[in-house]
Amino acid sequence: QVQLVESGGGLVQAGDSLRLSCTASGREIRNYGLGWFRQAPGKEREVVVVQTTGPGTYYSDSVTGRFTISRDNAKNTVYLQMSSLKPEDTAVYYCAATLKYYSDIFDYTQIGAYGWWGQGTQVTVSS
Repeated sequence: QVQLVESGGGLVQAGDSLRLSCTASGREIRNYGLGWFRQAPGKEREVVVVQTTGPGTYYSDSVTGRFTISRDNAKNTVYLQMSSLKPEDTAVYYCAATLKYYSDIFDYTQIGAYGWWGQGTQVTVSS
């Protein structure tokens, strides 16, 4: 129903900023809960930030104060602005979308809540 394509990843130095984009096609993202997740080598995929259609927003502790999610419904795109990047932020970053509704925003942090995923974009932060 909805296709997601991430872009904007790359190699940066610690302390730099980077903005990831996730452009949707097929459906309007205004109707979807959206999330950014990441997966580092040898680790499980973890939540970075999620945003409901409410919009409620949840940031993981590791990125609070450094990362910001935003949407441009006119462009059908969701962004992840990342600042003060650290080597531990190195991972493949994925955006995801869901039509499910949960009364508790924490439920949106679960991978199983999402039915559509992008292919991922690599972010590498050197020290």
